[in-house]
Amino acid sequence: MPRLLALLLLMMSLGLAQGFRGLALYTPYPSQSVRLGETISLPITLKGYNLPPQTVQVRVAELAPGWKASLLGGGRVVGAVYVLPDGEQSLSLRLEPPQNVRAGTYRFRLVAEGSGVRAELPIALTLGQVLPKRLSLETELPVLKGTPTASFRYRVTLRNESDQDLLVNLEADAPENFRVSFSTAFGGQEINSLPLKAGESRDLEVQVTPPRQVEAKVYAVTLRALAGEAKAELAVNLDITGQVELSLSTPEERLSGRAYAGRENPIKLVVKNNGSAPAENLELSASEPSGWEVRFEPDKIERLAPGAESEVTARIKPSSRAVAGDYMLTLRASAEGAQASADYRVTVQTSTLWGLIGVALIAVAVGAVGFAVSRFGRR
Repeated sequence: MPRLLALLLLMMSLGLAQGFRGLALYTPYPSQSVRLGETISLPITLKGYNLPPQTVQVRVAELAPGWKASLLGGGRVVGAVYVLPDGEQSLSLRLEPPQNVRAGTYRFRLVAEGSGVRAELPIALTLGQVLPKRLSLETELPVLKGTPTASFRYRVTLRNESDQDLLVNLEADAPENFRVSFSTAFGGQEINSLPLKAGESRDLEVQVTPPRQVEAKVYAVTLRALAGEAKAELAVNLDITGQVELSLSTPEERLSGRAYAGRENPIKLVVKNNGSAPAENLELSASEPSGWEVRFEPDKIERLAPGAESEVTARIKPSSRAVAGDYMLTLRASAEGAQASADYRVTVQTSTLWGLIGVALIAVAVGAVGFAVSRFGRR
């Protein structure tokens, strides 16, 4: 039923349009308020209905005292336009007030005349009754929650609630070392100002980046839009939750050392929490070559506060069958939601005692060969 009614209305409107013969002269806002002393340009449309092609004279028939009027078409002053059958032409009416114009309502009348047809357009301008410059900033989600490494992005709507075009500057008050950037919505370019037409609104994306070592708590950031005396402010909050960030190394930050096969070799390690939340029940582990043994003292740290560090001893025992050479093992420190690892290179050396035994055996062998040569070599 609604579709049928809409179809009937459309057919009636088409029938009325087909039955009308003449000129239409109009502007979107024939009565409006403007600032004192402002030159006004009004868009004018002239359209013919069921008329043959013809030249139509256009003039300002009524002009307020002291005002100047110009009809522009294609950037030039014109007095007539050519209208094709059912065609239309666009003009601009420029109205310039006198220097000492006073507040009040001023009336004008525009007339278009063709071959046996005529159209009029009355215009009223009220001076001195204008909206003050006013801006607004709004967002649907003023509070975002995340870790210090999270991305805090706010979708903000900026509106020009005045009747004049404005150049708006964007700025923010944020805690120390917080970075705030403005950009046009949907991945646009970063900006710090933008033009806004009267009554226009724009969607912006505001990204707030906190420092990595920030304390876990709620932070407030004030966004600000400025255009002369017009100002709008919006407070947004970052609810930063704590994050554990571990690092594992040696006191000298040297990740290599020597060890003897079959012997326990101690290595000093330092576990540090560089995050903003305490690390609870921190455990140490290792991935070692087959036949090796690695144990830690202690093997668990109950709590490591933000910014704190703890010293641990890793006791590494290479396999007794390990040959001399370089080996790699991975040391790990892990807590809930965080982990740190370090690859440690171990250069395995054989025991000095076995080296002396080897030298002695070689000496015995050389002596035996020398004795044999001296005794049996002359025969």
